[in-house]
Amino acid sequence: MRDTPGRLLRLLSLLQTPRDWPGSELAERLRVSTRTVRRDVDRLRELGYPVRATKGTSGGYRLAAGKAMPPLLLDDEEAVAIAVGLRIAAGHPVDGIEEASVRALAKVVQVLPSRLRHRVGTFAAATVPMLVGDGTSVDPQTLTVLASAATAHERLRFDYRSGDGTPSRRLVEPYRLVAAGRRWYLLAYDNHRDDWRIFRVDRIGDPRSTGVRVPPREPPEPDAAAFVIRRMYSLAPTYRVRATVHLPADQVTARLGTAPGEVEPVDDRSCRLDGHADTLEWLATRLLLLGCEFEVHEPPELVEHLRALGGRARRAAGAGSESG
Repeated sequence: MRDTPGRLLRLLSLLQTPRDWPGSELAERLRVSTRTVRRDVDRLRELGYPVRATKGTSGGYRLAAGKAMPPLLLDDEEAVAIAVGLRIAAGHPVDGIEEASVRALAKVVQVLPSRLRHRVGTFAAATVPMLVGDGTSVDPQTLTVLASAATAHERLRFDYRSGDGTPSRRLVEPYRLVAAGRRWYLLAYDNHRDDWRIFRVDRIGDPRSTGVRVPPREPPEPDAAAFVIRRMYSLAPTYRVRATVHLPADQVTARLGTAPGEVEPVDDRSCRLDGHADTLEWLATRLLLLGCEFEVHEPPELVEHLRALGGRARRAAGAGSESG
């Protein structure tokens, strides 16, 4: 290969495979001499790629872990796999990586060739998401558009449906996406209302960037997630939840996460749950899925809801045994 930049890219792509590459094998694949391979390896090192060389019959070259992650080269199958995986992560938020997955998805989709975008889109069209909670789902493509606009500080237009079903057309300056509980929210400055607003992403339709870039505004609080959660609690009806769970505190925390509230150990086999919830149905389901005994001290509405669930379960079990 006489094209030095192209040869370096091909060499880098080979080295990113987790194995040791003998110099002779690299030379054969690149159709150059082993001396040229050594020079190309030195060039990659100068560019910041940590190429490690090992001696011996089983030695060779390998791209090692460095202090910073250099640009990655992906073939078509790898690029599609990453885009699909990020779409899944965006549609089903995972604690700690939800916003990062959306930012990464926006970057990957932006640089995908049209033929690969078509493949990713075909996968999305043939896939039905599993709905959770109240049956709402979020289109990862919508998340991608919102994340791209927030990153580029571009004004965005979209259709919005409020909680009572009232439609409106909004012009906003997106700031951050926040995954809270089972839903995605957009924190943005609403240009028509001259104030910060929180939008549920599953109620956003047809988001389109205007192409107009604006200076970033000072957010209402540095921590966007804390602001969104606090505003949600101030606007939505909430219930104070207190319960004793007969399971070690660390297991309850691992299964429930931090969304329901604080978990404090009572002893080695039980703990106290103290927090707030906006949906009794969701909290009741999470408690039942713990698979252990528990007592709800408050609110009484949760106790009544669990009693109704228990009655339906007993009737269903009775009807099943009678028919059998």
